[in-house]
Amino acid sequence: MKLLTKDKSFYKTLLIIALPVALQQLISLAVVMLDNVMVGSLGDVSLSAVSQANQVTVFFTFFVRGISGGAALLISQYWGKKDTERIKQIFSMTFLTTVILAGVVTVFVFFCPSLVVRFFSNNTELLSEATDYIRIACFSYVLFALSDTFISMLRCVEIVKITFVISIVSFFTNLGGNYVLIFGKLGLPAMGVEGAALATVIARAVELIIVMVFFFKVQKKIKVKPKDLFFAERVMWRDFFKYGVPVLVGDVQWGLVGVVKAVVIGRLSLEMMAAVSITDVVMQLGLIFANGLAAGACVIIGKTVGAGDFKKTREYSTSIELIFGAVGIVMGLGIFFLRAFPVSLYTEISEATRALAMQLLGIGAFTLIGTSYHMACFTGINRGAGDSRFVFKVDMICGWLVVIPLTVLAAAGHLGNWAPFFSLPLVFLCTRIDQCFKWIVAFIRLRGNKWIKNVTRD
Repeated sequence: MKLLTKDKSFYKTLLIIALPVALQQLISLAVVMLDNVMVGSLGDVSLSAVSQANQVTVFFTFFVRGISGGAALLISQYWGKKDTERIKQIFSMTFLTTVILAGVVTVFVFFCPSLVVRFFSNNTELLSEATDYIRIACFSYVLFALSDTFISMLRCVEIVKITFVISIVSFFTNLGGNYVLIFGKLGLPAMGVEGAALATVIARAVELIIVMVFFFKVQKKIKVKPKDLFFAERVMWRDFFKYGVPVLVGDVQWGLVGVVKAVVIGRLSLEMMAAVSITDVVMQLGLIFANGLAAGACVIIGKTVGAGDFKKTREYSTSIELIFGAVGIVMGLGIFFLRAFPVSLYTEISEATRALAMQLLGIGAFTLIGTSYHMACFTGINRGAGDSRFVFKVDMICGWLVVIPLTVLAAAGHLGNWAPFFSLPLVFLCTRIDQCFKWIVAFIRLRGNKWIKNVTRD
């Protein structure tokens, strides 16, 4: 059996989608790291406050990505059939669902910011700054949701170059905004964490303007008019809920797992919160190329399933698994041996935070190998092939029956001193313990035939 396909079009399509997505995420993470470094210059309290407030953004992102992920399953398969009329209807359903969700979350966070922040941490030192930050940052939710959703839909029909352009503009907008608003330049007052929040809102607004102009005026693959975003057949809504909801619920419940982990970490020390904030950014950096490849894998697998070429589906699947395994090993080793550099960028954090961040990154680098592989399978191959229900079940079991119980137990043991071996690094390992074995489940699933499911209509 061939391990790597010799089909050149496979590699071309994978890279055409993966590279712009990876570059987009690299720049987006550079913005996040830039925020962290600039806010970190204000001290541990400010960094921890923004980190905890941004847990709301992270959870909200799971909703948005869940909606667009469910749409990607359908769009990629209909793209394989070249059914553009149905694709436009999926665009419509995704747009309407995202707008409603983002609007509700924004209103709630704006009127109840302290309630939201208290949910994630009971540390009174950071409450005031976190509340000030999130009351402004919440206005970026609708802007981000719309731009990210449109970019995701365009990616499914192999339009990806615009994502890189948007990311470049967003980076420099955020960089300039942070510099001017956080530290008070060009005659403006120094706003601190509020300046970081306002800079984020401005950058998201610029992103959305560029996306909308490109979507309606420039791209020609899917000719969409504004009125098309408000129409979809009832039967398509049924399919959207049947096949898209498992993806949405799966991503959201995993977001809830992240919320619980953030709540637990928020009950530990300021050093732990700051160190986890640094670690999360670097870990996302390590998964950038894997994320881009997963986006490409979903489209490629979806196209072959939609076209009914299941032999090619299996051939491509094996190649994707091998590529992602290699990427995970390379990125894991890179983070482990180079982790001192990103930590050194945080010049104003305490030595205790610095030492803890080094330990957490060492643990994260090891788990990254498994993460990269099962990401290829679950968010790339399985999702594109219509096997979202299986992925949902695996995530539910791993999150709520393994990760959360172990994390709570470890944190309780550390805080209560009744289990001194539960150190802060061990608590962090418990938050990622599923990454050490979930890849085995993914590997076994793809050895059978039940994961290939054509969900399109004639």
